Order: sequence, then C-alpha cells, then structure tokens
Amino acid sequence: MFYTVECSYNDSESEAEWNAFYSKKKLPALISVTGFATSQRFRATKSGCPVYLAIHTISDADVLSSDDYRLKGGGNFSRWQACITDWHRNLYAGEDLAPAISSDEILLLSSKPIAFLDTELGYRGLEMHAVGLDKFPVYRVAYVLPVEIGPLFTEAPNVYLYEPLIEQLQNAEEGKP
Repeated sequence: MFYTVECSYNDSESEAEWNAFYSKKKLPALISVTGFATSQRFRATKSGCPVYLAIHTISDADVLSSDDYRLKGGGNFSRWQACITDWHRNLYAGEDLAPAISSDEILLLSSKPIAFLDTELGYRGLEMHAVGLDKFPVYRVAYVLPVEIGPLFTEAPNVYLYEPLIEQLQNAEEGKP
C-alpha cells in the first residue's frame, strides 16, 4: 500500500528549515515506524500541482492509527502548520514497494496511462487506485523516467513531474510489506 502526502509551503524564509526538518528528521522517524517499508520525498518541476510529495510504502492503513506512528512520525508539524498549504493525503492499493527514484530520474504522475510511454518507449506505468484518506485523485499512473524525458511533459495537462529530494529510505526490518 502506498501512503502519499502532498503539499505546498508558503513561507520562503522558513522553507529551507522546514525542508531540512522533513527530510532529515521526519522521514527517518517515519521509516522507523512498524509497518513503514520505504519513504521518499520529491519536489515538483512544473507548476500546477502541490510543490512537495512524499511516497511511503506501508503494510496497511492501520499503521497510520498506531501508537508507534503517533509517537514517531504522525503530525510533528505544529511549528510550520500555518505555512503548509494544498495538503492532501491518500492511500493507494499496491502490493509492491514504491519505486526508488534516483537523481537521474524523474517521477511522472498522470491522471491516465500515457500510451506512447508504454508502447513506444517501453516504460511501464504503475497504476494506483485510491482506497483511503482523501481518495483524490482516485486514480493515478506513476512512471519512472530518465530526467531528459521530463521536458516532453512540461506543458501536458494532468501530468505532474517530480524530482527526488532525497534517496529512498528503507526499513530493513520491514522488507516487503
């Protein structure tokens, strides 16, 4: 199961500090929560979508209501809460681990499959169906692409492009959820 968190941040003076907290403290704390297998954070490379995205692989929805989650990772944003905007959380069905996106790759999220990526270029999309929390968007297709393909989609409607902010963190004890 994939747990996604999307948001933007509206205070340029504290944004670097917030990003450092999120990437260096919050994600390592989350990955230590029982039921979290992977975590990775991204920044949008085009406008029209939330600026930040985090994708976590979790074992099931109950992880988000566990004491371990509340103690180690849930919340913890009170200092920056007023600056966080366009905030959305979703649970998407999935049995595999979220793909790890490297610095020479880009994550493309689309509201529908992109046929030529699959048929002509051989990139298989990961279909994601919302099953919990906001349930919006209800359906997405995620593609991991070489960064040089990203500019082909800069003007494409209903397509979001994200670059990784950090390498994917993995919980060695969780393995495959």
